[in-house]
Amino acid sequence: MGLSGKVLIAQSGGPTAVINQTLTGIVLEARKYSQVKRVYGALRGVEGIVNEDFLDLSQETTHNLERVALTPSSALMSTRVKPDSDYCREIFKVLRAHDIRYFYYIGGNDSADTARIVNEEASKADYELRVMHVPKTIDNDLVLNDHTPGFGSAARFVAQAFMGINLDVRSLNGVYIGVIMGRNSGFLTASSVIARKYHGDGPHLIYLPEVTFDMENFLKDVKSIYDKFGYCIIAVSEGIKDLSGVPIAVTLNKHVEKDAHGNINLSGSGFLGDLLAEQIKEKLKIPRVRSDTFGYLQRSFFGCVSDVDQQEAREVGERAVQMSIWNDVDGSVIIKRIGDYSVNYQLADFADIAAKTKYMPQEFISPSGNDVTDLFKAYARPLLGSGLPQPSWIKAPKVPKLLQP
Repeated sequence: MGLSGKVLIAQSGGPTAVINQTLTGIVLEARKYSQVKRVYGALRGVEGIVNEDFLDLSQETTHNLERVALTPSSALMSTRVKPDSDYCREIFKVLRAHDIRYFYYIGGNDSADTARIVNEEASKADYELRVMHVPKTIDNDLVLNDHTPGFGSAARFVAQAFMGINLDVRSLNGVYIGVIMGRNSGFLTASSVIARKYHGDGPHLIYLPEVTFDMENFLKDVKSIYDKFGYCIIAVSEGIKDLSGVPIAVTLNKHVEKDAHGNINLSGSGFLGDLLAEQIKEKLKIPRVRSDTFGYLQRSFFGCVSDVDQQEAREVGERAVQMSIWNDVDGSVIIKRIGDYSVNYQLADFADIAAKTKYMPQEFISPSGNDVTDLFKAYARPLLGSGLPQPSWIKAPKVPKLLQP
């Protein structure tokens, strides 16, 4: 049953609050099988492989692994390197030397592409290797997956942040803009809608990369809400785009950075939030306008984790090991939703996942283009987990005025 040799695990791309649950799930499950001789972890993804920078996780205690599982961010550290064929040939030298026969790469769609390349190169080199891509991304943009580990906890953070923003801005009025991660998909920005409880709660306006952003319409939307409530709370994806599909942050800021996969770094500054705030101040003459760029905060925030996200992140790692050893297969593990609410785990071909992007479906986006629908709320709410805190307003009646009519 399965190949005999060592297991190698690596983490790639942006960290999440639950990625170490997946790591722990893989390690503990792999250590159960007699054909697994050792379980190694590569530090900093594929970089750690070519540098033979490994940890022997066979010798890590279960107790400490469980503590690591509850710790956010990538315990093995991460990388943005995208290996080409030459890079993969260097990987194989190390794999052969260490008798690595199972490779589990935890990451998003770029990581799935890396796993695909490694798998193809292994086949060309006639080297028996089981490669599994194990999903992770707060952007929730892996195709075929109902959702991805990491999203639920990041969405919980965003929702709770906007609960606090609601209370803050309502107390002093004004306009608030929160810029949220999501280069091409608006799932995380849309999750801010869970913050609404009372009439008048924000975010009143939600702008997604899937909808063309028009500055004139944006200012009209803000004015309408501000005139109605005396304040306006806005959730904006970092990836909002103009009519030609170019991110607003790029069209107005020529000094942009790109990673090894060619992705534009949109979270490196508060430029977009500052730009929108200045437009509101200048065009609408609203004096109190503030913006925040959530940036790294939403990825690994300690103590704001979805229990559902934790459980599924652990299970997806366990299932990756079971599929590769029991069924002797390669591929990408995907999450499918069953009923209301449960999931199961299936296997997809690398080619069906790698370098592809899932977008918000049209039924999740309001016709106005500046909000989301109840269907999205029903989709997202179970993923944020149990015990989501709820704010309360004072409900006491007003005292009649005696000196004023």
